[in-house]
Amino acid sequence: MALLPAAAAATNGYFTNGSSVQSNGLGGAGIAFPVDALAGYINPAGIAFVGDRVDVGLTVFNPHRSSTISGNLYGANGAYSGNAVRYFLLPEAGYTRRVADDLYFGLSLTANGGMNTGYHDNPYAAFGGRGEAGVNLQQIVLTPTVAYTITPTQSIGIGANIAWQRFYAEGLTPFTAFSQAPNQVTNTGYSTSVGVGARVGWTGRFGDNLSLGATWSSKIPGSFHGYQGLFAQSGSFDIPQNFGIGASYRVTSGLTLLGDVQRILYAQTHSIGNPLANLLQGNALGSANGAGFGWRDINVYKLAASYAYSPTLTLRGGFSHAQQPIPSSQTFFNILAPGVVQNQVSVGATWQTSARGELSFYYSHAFEKTVNGVDSIPPPFGGGNADISLSENSLGFAYAWKI
Repeated sequence: MALLPAAAAATNGYFTNGSSVQSNGLGGAGIAFPVDALAGYINPAGIAFVGDRVDVGLTVFNPHRSSTISGNLYGANGAYSGNAVRYFLLPEAGYTRRVADDLYFGLSLTANGGMNTGYHDNPYAAFGGRGEAGVNLQQIVLTPTVAYTITPTQSIGIGANIAWQRFYAEGLTPFTAFSQAPNQVTNTGYSTSVGVGARVGWTGRFGDNLSLGATWSSKIPGSFHGYQGLFAQSGSFDIPQNFGIGASYRVTSGLTLLGDVQRILYAQTHSIGNPLANLLQGNALGSANGAGFGWRDINVYKLAASYAYSPTLTLRGGFSHAQQPIPSSQTFFNILAPGVVQNQVSVGATWQTSARGELSFYYSHAFEKTVNGVDSIPPPFGGGNADISLSENSLGFAYAWKI
């Protein structure tokens, strides 16, 4: 927890692509292919197949955020950099152990996601914004899990997602006039929230080569009381429901191919899914149907390969593609949260350093994506358009002890 003040991430909207260094080396895939002690966060059933172990790791995350405003009648036109902070730390830890003949316990701690922007040059200054502008959203999830092997090749699992969130916003003075609680829109410092949800999963192995898996995570309730005038439903900020299916196939004794499909229901959370147009229809910020970021539900597709080059060295590679969560009509508010990247490639490896130890690393790059606004700035703000861009680099290392 001490590392959290520096943690912020965004890939599939604002969700991280994988739960750990090893899973990120596979492009985030792994619903049917558990690889480490954090497997329970992806699919609780997977902890039955990773052995007794402890994993700890750290990722350095480097996003590049920017926006451009054009055609604005109030003089906001210009290019803006949102990179006041360039590097973030994402910690992770996991533990798994067999506690009975067919019963397994796991515990994982990992970043679910987040978003950070920091504009020294406030893009809302022309509308009355003062000082720097930006937001910082951080989410970390502690997931205790239990798995039971119905047969030697079939496992079911259940876990609790205990989510800790914190958030701050600054420089958003122009929006206070549209809020039901104008003193709780911006510059109120950090606000924190703790919520609990459920995660369930299944993994099955069929023959010597094929494995299938499925997992579901409930919505995790959350609320930022310091920002009751910003987020819909008086500061509500739930972590969206999500679910997925996966498959892995062992092509040779060393090579395994993986594929996952994940769906994230952003639009079901009012503070994320409500469009900015609600603001112009009499729904004040912070109200039951107050404006949000206008995000859509998305699918994320992940393909990967794992290759055992030798008994002590495993190589990994992956690719993920996410549907675009931010419509072109919603870019003005999303200057604060430009979670627009869609395509990401990853490479990674694990080296067995001893009979009980292994060292892993990964590197991933999310290619730059720009969403060009179309009629995205409302007339009360002088019209025109905002274009938002994001690219990302991540480098992580982890060590595991088999116990």
